[in-house]
Amino acid sequence: MQNKDSKGMTIKKNEDFSEWYQELIIKSGLADYSAVSGCIVYKPGSYQIWEKIIHIIDKEFKNIGIKNCYFPLFIPESLLVKESEHVEGFVPEVAWVTHSGNSKLNERLAVRPTSEAIMYDSYSKWIRSHKDLPLKLNQWNNVVRWEFKHPVPFLRGREFLWNEGHNAYSNPEELNEDKEKILNIYYNFLKDYMALASFIGKKTNKEKFAGAVATYSIELLLPNGRAIQGPDYHDDGQNFAKAYNIKFLDENSKEDYVYQSTYAISTRMLGVMFAIHSDDKGLVLPPRLSENKIVIIPILFEQSKKEVLQKSNELKKLLQEYNPILDEREDYTPGWKYNEWELKGIPLRLEIGPRDLEKNQVVLVLRHSGEKKIVNINKLEEEIPLLLDKMHNDLYENSKKFLESNIKEVKNFKEFSDAIKDKKIVKINWCDRTECEEQIKEKLEGVKSLNIDLEKNPLYGEMCANCGNEAKVICRFGRSY
Repeated sequence: MQNKDSKGMTIKKNEDFSEWYQELIIKSGLADYSAVSGCIVYKPGSYQIWEKIIHIIDKEFKNIGIKNCYFPLFIPESLLVKESEHVEGFVPEVAWVTHSGNSKLNERLAVRPTSEAIMYDSYSKWIRSHKDLPLKLNQWNNVVRWEFKHPVPFLRGREFLWNEGHNAYSNPEELNEDKEKILNIYYNFLKDYMALASFIGKKTNKEKFAGAVATYSIELLLPNGRAIQGPDYHDDGQNFAKAYNIKFLDENSKEDYVYQSTYAISTRMLGVMFAIHSDDKGLVLPPRLSENKIVIIPILFEQSKKEVLQKSNELKKLLQEYNPILDEREDYTPGWKYNEWELKGIPLRLEIGPRDLEKNQVVLVLRHSGEKKIVNINKLEEEIPLLLDKMHNDLYENSKKFLESNIKEVKNFKEFSDAIKDKKIVKINWCDRTECEEQIKEKLEGVKSLNIDLEKNPLYGEMCANCGNEAKVICRFGRSY
């Protein structure tokens, strides 16, 4: 009989976040390291969550007219270099294919860092008239970004999974309408399924996507005080259209370049969700994304084992919509099982033993809080959805409270510096100048802008908290991944 869990967590989240996170990812069965530096194996525990993300968001995309497609993994160098600002932003991260067997290729092929170049070559052939617009295409695929030193599973890797949407329009008004719709799809998914609080804003010119007119990002905060960028939307204007010659004839037979946008959510969000919700016992999964929402653990004694197992199997069938796991193993103690399934993040534990059988009840335990509730078996179908909703709402409120309590509005540079030392996201009145942004990064050792508040503007006459020039916007700054 096993009595001691040697596989459990050994590092405290609030003592060494980085080591705790690495241990969490491996011991909970989410991922494993591979033979390629910076590339992880997505084990079923994490990949099945990614499949749910694809299913849910893809449905929302289709509702607003976005269709799926697939373009090649390899991009000829001649296509990649057509948009100079774009390629300058990506060249340090590009992995190149130079040979086929022992033969050198006539032209280098980039391993897809993103697909603008390969897709827009086709767009230039497909789009001729305003009747061909809007064209809204999306890929669920993988990309490779090679240039970095410290990979972190899910949060920063050389290969990751994402969606990349590429839309083309006849006018900027339609582009802006979709901007609101797509950002809301992402924002609401983070809230309604991942139980994550976040904020939307506009990236500064320095931090926007290479080649874009403007970038809008959804930002979050990790428990170690570092901000991290989530899903984003890029208004590319006519920049790529001019580089790749994507033109159309409008209703008056006048030729013009299309307006374009790009947008994405990636497997980085898995790591963000794991990091924010999980605890010193292991993984905590929001129930709406958990493959198995319940684990049934029978309390077995020789004289009542048959009856308890029979009822446990009946409960598994009764609750099949929650895809329950029935842990019938007899060579492990109930306590060992509790620890194992807490480590793996199953949202709800159902315990049943001989005394519970006598009273026609079970004990339900919520993973995130340890809260126990004794429930009559006849009330289970009524109580379980309420408990799972409670867990989701608790996780979201905890996330929201943590985020809001760690955003601080400041008026001058001393307050700015003190708040950064305190691991806060800082909101300041800001002049919106790249030179000032670079000064801040230099003076505060790598602090960078996160995004500009879209809802609030500084009062007339307010000064920039850094340089003292007239403030144009309210911007959030912080340390980030």
